[in-house]
Amino acid sequence: MAGSSGVRGEVPAVEDTMSLTAQEKGEKSEKGEPAGDGRRGGGRGAGRGPDRKRRRRRALRWSATVLAVVILGAAGAGYLYYEHLNANIKHDDLNIGDDKDRAADTKANSAGQTALNILLIGSDARDTAANQKLGGAKYDFGGPPLADVQMLLHISADRSNMSVVSMPRDTLLDIPRCTDPDDGKTYGALQGEMTNVSLGRGGPGCTVATWEKLTDIHIDHFMMIDFSGVVSMADAIGGVPVCVDANVYSHTSTGKGSGLKLEEGTHSVKGKQALQWLRTRYGFEDDTDLARAKAQHMYMNSMVRELRANAKLTNPNKLRKLAEAATKAITVDDGLDTITKMYDLAGELQKVPTDRITMTTMPNRYQGSRVVPTEDAKQLFRLVREDIALDGKDAKKATASPSPTVTDAAAPNDRIAVQVHNGTYSDTLGAVRGRATAVTELLTGKGFTKAVADTSPATAVASTVVRYPSADLQGDALAVAKALGVPAAQVKKSTAVSGVTVLVGADWRSGTAYKAPVKDDKTPDTAGAINASDTTQCMHVDPAYTW
Repeated sequence: MAGSSGVRGEVPAVEDTMSLTAQEKGEKSEKGEPAGDGRRGGGRGAGRGPDRKRRRRRALRWSATVLAVVILGAAGAGYLYYEHLNANIKHDDLNIGDDKDRAADTKANSAGQTALNILLIGSDARDTAANQKLGGAKYDFGGPPLADVQMLLHISADRSNMSVVSMPRDTLLDIPRCTDPDDGKTYGALQGEMTNVSLGRGGPGCTVATWEKLTDIHIDHFMMIDFSGVVSMADAIGGVPVCVDANVYSHTSTGKGSGLKLEEGTHSVKGKQALQWLRTRYGFEDDTDLARAKAQHMYMNSMVRELRANAKLTNPNKLRKLAEAATKAITVDDGLDTITKMYDLAGELQKVPTDRITMTTMPNRYQGSRVVPTEDAKQLFRLVREDIALDGKDAKKATASPSPTVTDAAAPNDRIAVQVHNGTYSDTLGAVRGRATAVTELLTGKGFTKAVADTSPATAVASTVVRYPSADLQGDALAVAKALGVPAAQVKKSTAVSGVTVLVGADWRSGTAYKAPVKDDKTPDTAGAINASDTTQCMHVDPAYTW
């Protein structure tokens, strides 16, 4: 595994391991709750008639403690127990999308270190009696699961910091074509669909593919957990302190609410009560998913602090309990399918100081009752992609990009076929009419006589980029970029295009000379960043839910 340097065969102390909860936004039925903003679609056997209407009344409110103790108990337990733990681990393909090469592999820094990106997924599957009871939705048993918790964990190349980006489960985006590795069924690409349906389109590998398509961030691993996994992990880890500024009871006369009931102050929650905290929407702040996300981040940070500061384990029975819970609770990609691999990952996680862990939520805006990413979200994704710490404490990084290695020289300008697409639409401005034609004429004047303007509707592309589908066209793409003044760093390989393609972005709405925008490496305020070392956080209770 890239960047791995853990010592094999030793058991990591629990204070050096981490707990992370996968965060989501959106409503999933708590017990008896007829929520009205969730939906399913496109999954295995997913219907679009009365069943779907019923499902829309139910939505998930929980978050998964995925990395609480990533690996425990292998050393000293003997080979048979090691194999027993390995057998507990469920695994699946990492990426089952049809555009696996879209996000380039993470490159090593000057010291040869490589960042790690791990997608944490919380499944709302009600595929067991335990999950059905905890989920509380009577009509969803055995239905296609939703990825209602999605959280990207980025560990910096030098292991000095960690960034976490949560995506609202009702984010509208494009889902790529995915093929189920188990039965070979192919699910066609979708446009403007909720991100959480990706899990039901062949498994977690489709959720990974969806993230890569949206962010251009290469994902190295995924870890997935369900309702019962959250409870078992929370029980095994022990209590985690949480705080409310008033008595709270998440319950309504119509059956809505997680059932969480706490008195004002700080309380240690575990097991089912921890799940209630992570699922609570009604009762916190303005009763929205943003408040729930904030509560989930608080829980996650508190668990990290608790494990690292207070949870040294010397009791072999408790250690084994943690190992059993951790390995039974999760599904991982094939790159994490053994105790040894997971232990190596834990070794990387434990290097990051608590005060360099930053939790954020993808900046978004409402589109109807759903949300879509904003320009600030693109800024956040870029920071992660470029391994820039979200806490602003990075040393100044060099701005110059290394020259790319070209394996095939460019053809003469007049032999390079180029398509120019208008991507000048943005969240706040409409597309500039005729922009593709203007840039095409600019290329023609520079000898690229085979350049043509794409007549399809304009799309939203934040920064101008030149894409090419295969290595033999890399030189051609770089030649086109140079002619336009587009930096080589904005020349990207992508199988989403069939030839050299210029996407004229919102950063080039006029003029004949492209000027690369000055980079702002500040984390957007709209990301709601919370530092893991902040012990002052306390959830504000909506007065309508006090008792």
